[in-house]
Amino acid sequence: MALPGCQRNARCLLLAVRHYGAFRKGLRESVALTCCHLRRNEAISAQHLYRHVFTMQNPPRKCWLPRAGCARYISEDGVKVIHPENNQPPTSQKQQESAVLPREDVETFLEGLDDDPLGSPLDAIPEDEGAQIVPIPPSSHTLGDYVDHSETLQKLVMLGVDLSKLEKRPKVGTFLLKLDFEKDISKILFFLKDVGVEDSQLGPLLTKNPFILSEDLDNLQKRVAYLRSRKFSQKAIARMVFRAPYLLNFSVQRLDNRLGFFQEQLGLSAENTRDLVTRLPRMVTGSLEPIRENLKVFELEFGFRKNEIQHVALRVPKVLAANKKRLTETFNYVHNTMEIPHNMITKFPQIFNSNLLKIKERHMFLSFLGRAIYDSTQPNYVSLDKVAVMPDDIFCSEVAKASIQDFDKFRKTM
Repeated sequence: MALPGCQRNARCLLLAVRHYGAFRKGLRESVALTCCHLRRNEAISAQHLYRHVFTMQNPPRKCWLPRAGCARYISEDGVKVIHPENNQPPTSQKQQESAVLPREDVETFLEGLDDDPLGSPLDAIPEDEGAQIVPIPPSSHTLGDYVDHSETLQKLVMLGVDLSKLEKRPKVGTFLLKLDFEKDISKILFFLKDVGVEDSQLGPLLTKNPFILSEDLDNLQKRVAYLRSRKFSQKAIARMVFRAPYLLNFSVQRLDNRLGFFQEQLGLSAENTRDLVTRLPRMVTGSLEPIRENLKVFELEFGFRKNEIQHVALRVPKVLAANKKRLTETFNYVHNTMEIPHNMITKFPQIFNSNLLKIKERHMFLSFLGRAIYDSTQPNYVSLDKVAVMPDDIFCSEVAKASIQDFDKFRKTM
């Protein structure tokens, strides 16, 4: 006897099986049992059938479908599905009648499936159907595999976020996949634009600090309000937020402590403190230990006075967080070998950011020519900026009074 309604539902099931690769041995028998039951109970919808056959998530205890842990017994009269708790055949007559299906109905339905034009679920999927199937990878080491399935990732890429950098950081990929762009991200983006961050800067900022997306919007607004209360301009705040992406992750109390540290340690005024932090805001979010150590080195090892250290820090803030070894090597060569006093170094603190090898080459070349005169009271005086900053050709022609070829030959002898 033909079962047109059952076969239509079976076609939907088989097509879904082909799409999700879930066809296994014994599934045809389960489909047959399901469709035969549909003939008995037309009230069960195809959606209900699909949910229980393919997902098996939290089925009812007295479900008529077999699942993991159920024992299946086949008798001459039909097929019985056993409850998973006791793994024993049903004892009541009512349970047996509801669990036993005539074998003739099963065989008739299976014969009908063999003639179905859809064929086997293991057959090749047509190109037009296969093009619509884009499986979501259950796990991956790269966020690129999820871009096609995540609207959030797609919009972040459009903003300029570099996912290849974020995926290398622990748990960042999982964090981003859980976010909803409209609900969780858009409000932060509007806030950053109100602060003064430009559109082209949003992507790089989120690449460096994706965790700003997890911050409460009210807390972010309070932190910006605090900076404004300390008389930072709108432009200065925008610069600080972009140059130091983790700045707004700091609480108001922590920001206040950091600003107070620089003002106290260097003896700066409020205006000079704002200028220092605005020029190098990464000092606020970085570790303070290297800065404490460098301040002690300048005072105790190098012998600079407090006001000289203050002047150096305001002129070249980067010096405060520079590598201690590099600072020491540069100072020892400039002060002890070139015999340049503290007051001249203070006037040109950029010497600490210069290439030490270049300073050595030029000093030795000037010494070879008899022109290494660094005393401002003497004729042919050479200032530090000319030694450290000038391009080679200008240095040779204006300071050394020699050709660039002579300088190159001299460097080969070093």
